[in-house]
Formats: sequence, C-alpha cells, structure tokens
Amino acid sequence: MKKSVQKKVPNKIKVSHRFVTILSIVSILGFVGIISHTLFDYNLSPYIESFWMFIIGFGITIESRFKRLQSIVNNGLTSNNFTHLTTVTIGAIAILAGLLSLPFFGINNPAFLAMKGIISIIAIVVIFIQTWIVE
Repeated sequence: MKKSVQKKVPNKIKVSHRFVTILSIVSILGFVGIISHTLFDYNLSPYIESFWMFIIGFGITIESRFKRLQSIVNNGLTSNNFTHLTTVTIGAIAILAGLLSLPFFGINNPAFLAMKGIISIIAIVVIFIQTWIVE
C-alpha cells in the first residue's frame, strides 16, 4: 500500500492592494505638502493632514467589507463581525476627523488627535509588513 504524501504548502499572506494604494496616495500628499512649503513657501499642512485622515478613513472603511456587516442582523454579533464593525467604526471616525479638521471648520478635538495617532500606527504596521515581510 502506498501512502500519498502531501507537501505542506506555506500559506501566503495577502495584503490588500486597495489599502496599499490608499497609503501611497497619502505619501504623495505628504510630498506635495513638502514641495509646497519648500518651493512656494506656502504651508498646506492643515489641508494635507485633513485629507490624510479622510483618505485613510475611506481606505479603512473599504477594507472593512461593509457588506459583511449585514450578517449581524441575521447571525448576531460574532467575532468575525466584530472585527469588521470595529474597522468600519475606526474608518468612519477617521473620515469625520478629516472633514471636521479642515481649516474652514477648524474643529481640533483631542479625540481627533488620538485617532490620527492610531491611524498612523496602523499605517506604519501595514507599510512595514508590506515592505519587509510580504514578498
């Protein structure tokens, strides 16, 4: 009797290209802000930070797979739904923080600053994983 030998194939990590695209747009916005400040002596940083938060919040909301949240009505709150609910909540707060911190609104709440810190940490982790861990 022959036993079939199965080789164990390592699982590949999939990183969302949508979120990486969002992070590259944020990087481009950062460079636009630097160019504006150094070449034209015009400070765009209040606008750039607001757009960063709005764009990253939009990207996180897209990543949350909003359609999966509809299963909460049918199945209740499960551990899988909870992660999607948390992700969409963080994304929505980031979008709100981005919109309200635009200079013509000028609402700078400490909660928005904390959200900027959390979003920045998430972005750093994703960039680190995408650059050095995932092939």
